[in-house]
Amino acid sequence: MTTPDITARRALGACAALMVGALTLTACGGNANADTDGKNGKSGAKTSTAKIVISAKDGSTSASINATGVKVSDGKLTDVKMTVSEAGTDVAGAISADGKSWKPAKQLERGTKYRISATAKDSDGRTSAANSIFTTVDSANSFIGTYAPDNGTTVGVGMPVSFNFDKVISDTKAVQSHITVTSSSGQQVVGHWFGAQRLDFRPKDYWKASSKVTMKIDLDGVQGAKGVYGVQKKTVTFTVGRSQVSTVDVNTQTMTVVRDGKTLKSVPISAGSAEHSTYNGQMVISEKFRQTRMNGSTVGYGGEYDISDVPDAMRLTTSGTFVHGNYWYNQGNPPFGREGTSHGCVGLADAQGAQSDTPAHWFFDNSLIGDVVVVKNSPDKTVAPDNGLNGWNMSWSAWTSGSAA
Repeated sequence: MTTPDITARRALGACAALMVGALTLTACGGNANADTDGKNGKSGAKTSTAKIVISAKDGSTSASINATGVKVSDGKLTDVKMTVSEAGTDVAGAISADGKSWKPAKQLERGTKYRISATAKDSDGRTSAANSIFTTVDSANSFIGTYAPDNGTTVGVGMPVSFNFDKVISDTKAVQSHITVTSSSGQQVVGHWFGAQRLDFRPKDYWKASSKVTMKIDLDGVQGAKGVYGVQKKTVTFTVGRSQVSTVDVNTQTMTVVRDGKTLKSVPISAGSAEHSTYNGQMVISEKFRQTRMNGSTVGYGGEYDISDVPDAMRLTTSGTFVHGNYWYNQGNPPFGREGTSHGCVGLADAQGAQSDTPAHWFFDNSLIGDVVVVKNSPDKTVAPDNGLNGWNMSWSAWTSGSAA
């Protein structure tokens, strides 16, 4: 028996290896001229050219509650589903008429985990998809400004735009520069900071009657303090009504109501007593209550009064000054217009239950939030500009010096 030649076997093995290598190169090497879109009967179809972009990146933990949405280029969205990730609850939203974008129907919640799944098709009907699971910025790392007046309201000529922020703002310039307030009257409007959490805007003089005021809030993503970002983005408009300024003269115990330069009525009042005098100055009506409870212990008095049904009450200061109806005054007191007997409020004759045909009821019905009540000739000091919406008691130079912009 003849033993196979070892050299011959190695040669055969080498040849086999070369052949396998050649086959491999032939199968995988590709062809620069190959048909990749399915023409001429060959396979290799393109993927969809529709590119979906979800603004909140997958895995992000500080997504915007306003700007989160979906967009597509080179195609149209066919379906978008958004859910609260933990609960699986659907979030309402709509695809735009041109199919290029989708956004939620309302502002998202802070500190909430969401999921978005989106599909789109390109012009050839090929489908693409994208998904994102993300969490919106939480309350600890964001700030919100509660503001007045509300959108769509009609207010008096003294109504400032007032923001109260729920966090201390250290970068006041950045925040103020992202809030703009303009008037159809053309009046210059300037912001003023009262501390680190309140920002008011007003013109030099009262708003012009019948003007329209627009406030644009663009705080989404603005850093107000280290690691704390704004989340609000909206436009608010309100209307300034007729001009009404009422003047309380403590010397004569009367209030004269002037509307659009003409006196409507002069009514007797009872201002603060000698021990509890009424502030002087320009005060703006900030709240109205047909009936409310007034308890002296809540404003620093020792339980001297607690009246559950004070009628026709309108707030002038945060510290508790009101102009309000008084049905108990005539119990042993001289008539209204003779003497100040209140604890600092301005009282008008009224009936229990806020009934009609009384001076207080008339004044309540003829007043707007934002109307001005001026008190003069009181032995007390002038009201502090930040005690209520009363920045009108500050000179224009002092007001503008408190602007960060």
